[in-house]
Amino acid sequence: MSILSPRRPSQPSWPALPDWSDLMARFESMPPWTSLEGHMIRVEEHLDEGRYTLRAELPGIDPAKDVDISVRDGQLTIKAERTEQHKEGTRSEFHYGSFYRSMPLPAGAKEDDIDASYTDGILTVTMPVTESPTPEKHIEITKTAAAGNGHN
Repeated sequence: MSILSPRRPSQPSWPALPDWSDLMARFESMPPWTSLEGHMIRVEEHLDEGRYTLRAELPGIDPAKDVDISVRDGQLTIKAERTEQHKEGTRSEFHYGSFYRSMPLPAGAKEDDIDASYTDGILTVTMPVTESPTPEKHIEITKTAAAGNGHN
């Protein structure tokens, strides 16, 4: 054995990690509706002049077949399912998944009078809201004697 090249014990062989640029290319190629925290539908909502409006981003779907809107116990739920296929030459990729989002409705929302429309990838759900908010109620706190605190 040579003094210039000492023998080292064999090192474990680690699996090769993917190249950083490959990981970034995969991440950047993800469609915008893909979420890292699960399948989330992006929404914006506002209450204006007695009308509640919710807008949800749902691009590239057929609302008649792929979207279900329901209301129950003061919650508005939107469910959507998407299947997408991209072909490029001899290569094709599929993206699919189910998505849902539930939001609490404002007090006084008229659940029996909901309208929904879909234009340019945006689902808009509207309903009237009565102008009678629940009044604020203050609760009186009563003071009671401490039980069993060991002090006489």
